[in-house]
Amino acid sequence: MKPEEIRKLEAYFKRAINPSIVIKARPRKDESAEVYLGDEFLGVIFRDEEDGELSYNFSMAILDIDL
Repeated sequence: MKPEEIRKLEAYFKRAINPSIVIKARPRKDESAEVYLGDEFLGVIFRDEEDGELSYNFSMAILDIDL
């Protein structure tokens, strides 16, 4: 993802979820970025462009040991 996209997504996540969220570019991956809450990894945002429409999908795995 482009740095501008990451900044926009991070601002959205900070407003909507938590001001401590940080989004970082992934090395060697252009279509996704990593989401952190402080130092804790939360998940991955994937960029999806299909039929001229752009959307972002946030994927977060929750392990049973974390519940």
